[in-house]
Amino acid sequence: VRRSPEAVALAWEGGELSYAELNARANRLAHRLRGLGVGPGELVGVCAGRSPGLVVGMLAILKAGGAYVPLDPGYPRERLAFMHEDAALRVVLTEAAAPQGLPTAALTAVALEPGLGGWSDGSAANPAAVAGAASPAYLIYTSGSTGQPKGVAVDHRAVVRLVCGTDYVRLGAGDSVALLSNPAFDAATFEVWGALLNGARLVVTPREVALDPQRLSDFLGRERISTLFLTTALFNEIVRARPEAFAGVGQLLFGGEACDVRRVRECLAAAPPRRLLHVYGPTETTTFATWHEVLEVPPQAASVPIGRPIANATAHVLDAYLQPVPLGVVGELYIGGEGVALGYWRREELTAQRFVPDPFDARPGARLYRTGDRVRRLADGSIEFQGRADQQVKLRGFRIEPGEIEARLAEHPLIGQALVLVREDDAGERRLVAYVLPRSGGEAGVPAELKAWLGQRLPEYMVPSAFVPLAQLPLTPNGKVDRKALPAPRGQEVGAGQLAARDPLEQAVAGVWGELLGRPVAGVHEDFFELGGHSLLAVRVLGRLRGLFGVELPVRALFEAPTVAGLAHRLRAAQACTEPLDFSSLVPIRSQGSGTPLFCVHPVGGSVLCYADLVRHLAPDQPVYGLQHPGMDGQAFTHAQIEDLAARYLQEMYGLQPQGPYLLGGWSMGGVIAFEMARRILADGKEVQLLALFDSELSRDGFKRRPSGVREDVVQFLCHLVRAPKAEVESAVMGSVASNAEEILGDVLLQARDTGWLGADVSIEDLTRWYRVYRGNLNALASYVPGVDYSGPIILFRRSENLSGATGLGGWDALADAELSVFQVPGDHFSMLREPHVGTVARYLNQYLFRQMNGYENDS
Repeated sequence: VRRSPEAVALAWEGGELSYAELNARANRLAHRLRGLGVGPGELVGVCAGRSPGLVVGMLAILKAGGAYVPLDPGYPRERLAFMHEDAALRVVLTEAAAPQGLPTAALTAVALEPGLGGWSDGSAANPAAVAGAASPAYLIYTSGSTGQPKGVAVDHRAVVRLVCGTDYVRLGAGDSVALLSNPAFDAATFEVWGALLNGARLVVTPREVALDPQRLSDFLGRERISTLFLTTALFNEIVRARPEAFAGVGQLLFGGEACDVRRVRECLAAAPPRRLLHVYGPTETTTFATWHEVLEVPPQAASVPIGRPIANATAHVLDAYLQPVPLGVVGELYIGGEGVALGYWRREELTAQRFVPDPFDARPGARLYRTGDRVRRLADGSIEFQGRADQQVKLRGFRIEPGEIEARLAEHPLIGQALVLVREDDAGERRLVAYVLPRSGGEAGVPAELKAWLGQRLPEYMVPSAFVPLAQLPLTPNGKVDRKALPAPRGQEVGAGQLAARDPLEQAVAGVWGELLGRPVAGVHEDFFELGGHSLLAVRVLGRLRGLFGVELPVRALFEAPTVAGLAHRLRAAQACTEPLDFSSLVPIRSQGSGTPLFCVHPVGGSVLCYADLVRHLAPDQPVYGLQHPGMDGQAFTHAQIEDLAARYLQEMYGLQPQGPYLLGGWSMGGVIAFEMARRILADGKEVQLLALFDSELSRDGFKRRPSGVREDVVQFLCHLVRAPKAEVESAVMGSVASNAEEILGDVLLQARDTGWLGADVSIEDLTRWYRVYRGNLNALASYVPGVDYSGPIILFRRSENLSGATGLGGWDALADAELSVFQVPGDHFSMLREPHVGTVARYLNQYLFRQMNGYENDS
């Protein structure tokens, strides 16, 4: 305030406050609080969302000498009442005239709006400072395993150490920091005080902007945001929908749960921020305790390290006796230093259990916080997260103790016992699932009623999306609950009063919902959020619909119209779209049949005509879809990597078949793409039942072989494109006197039409375009370095002459964890899928599919 009083301290849509104005407004409110008797160490509630009033209120409470207690106005009444009683609040600052859900008779409510709060005419002078470094600055509540939330008390010193004189971020007067976190989430500590204690500009980010990738991208550029924190879950969704959104950001911090390395790679490959930081820290160590600057993600990496301690913090990997474990050995992470919280509010015993004397620090009173996180130290000294030592989970950035949910469920009059855990569904979405047992002789209640009952007692993020009634819990031989034996939640069928989708558009919307929710959508009037949807899943739904229909809807559209019928109506209003999905790459070679579809990926030539003979020999009830290169029908497709093709084809395949198991096949290069798709399917938590490779090869160093000249190159291209004997193709190509590929193709085209290799409507422009697809595919194959993390079943069809020598198995035997079966078939590389040899391939494939589908063990 003294250094730059006119600089903007706080900005929001429609207004801003300079440092001098913010200070004066906070001083007036602080004097009002002093007049109400607020003094050193007293807890004062602030019940507000992200807003200018929230920041003024937090600053005013500290100036008065108190400590602020963030109260989310969206919390259930019962939870707010518990916090009020536990913190013994006398005074609450609120945006409303009276705080909703709090017992107004037992406290004084002061409005954050100056005119309504009665403090607009107060003194603007700085009140005398009465708080010290060790005084509490705030009390924030987190989930508790005993059935009630617990408050974590943090002092001024810990906050200052987080954002001043530190090493992981660089904050100054030229920065703009986004206030994007919920005030009841301790990341707001970094955002608010990171800006205001360094002379930066704090920009309030509306909730609807934070959840909309396009609007957030525009907001970051418009407001010149230089520093941004995102929960890992939100980071994943933004990158998934708009990977270039962070191009102008100086430093992007993300953390809160285990990260998805695929999204990190996509962010780095698109238009990354100048600095990308993976941060880690429990609430008990004041927001962030460690950090890792992400410059690259190695190809074989399964995670991103949480790094090293930030300045004025320590991190120790210890065993049960508080002894350091060797390098690379998993132990529990203990955090020390100036960021360790004062402890749990009014929970002395729990504080003693989790905050222990620091044997590595000789200073009196030094303590370590036991995080409960299992980690290991890597060779370079950084720390890698390995999981939890207890049942605590992180979901969408929130820390959740399943025990708290179980305890609340046990209070229901119909519930005898409950078990809550996180499950990952077929769509890869992690969600809370509750397994409930009824009281003796009764029933456990209707899931919808249980959800509504729990929603009155717990925040939305702690309410399970599915409730599974059980007669008894499955047990292991040792008498413990067998969590692996718990059944997956099943969707409800369309019943009375539920109207099924009435047209292709509603069917498409319902299909996307069902895929992402991990359960069928029973009727067009069911509520997305009551089915288990949440804000981040809403972002994915709209992104998927945007890809299908080319319609851009804001996130609020799903909040305003949370039913299939309502969202379909919004889509119609935005664009007259009555057709369902347009699969640009999916070719229904045989769409009829009761079996699981087999998806066959194009070879280097881009076409799926090569599978026509094979399909005729497969079982009559076996559906087969080809995945053809989008460039074959003239679509613009600039991606030049195997990974890009696999991601595109997976999206379209998931649209047709949202859930596994999946059957994949590919000839030549098609096998390599199918392999990359299979790897991603397993990474998505889904099942690959078959990966059939037709004379395909996997090179660890990229596919380096090339035709010796332009004519041989054209021969290879045509052999992969058309169903003609190689000798005939070679004769036509070698007979041309042209010197470049396009002219050779022009000469060959006339003969190809006469012999029936190509249709009469194929033009030289078509053939040239297809040749460009072929060349692009060769480049993609050359640059592909496959991962080895594949453990699914593979069947390899190999021609006889390729079964000998060092490359007899085409490199697939290097996948040590894969279940590899090899079938020797007649013919050469080009004729094995044509008559008469294709019958042998089909016979083996039919036998394998029959045994797999009927549960027989594969015995080669």
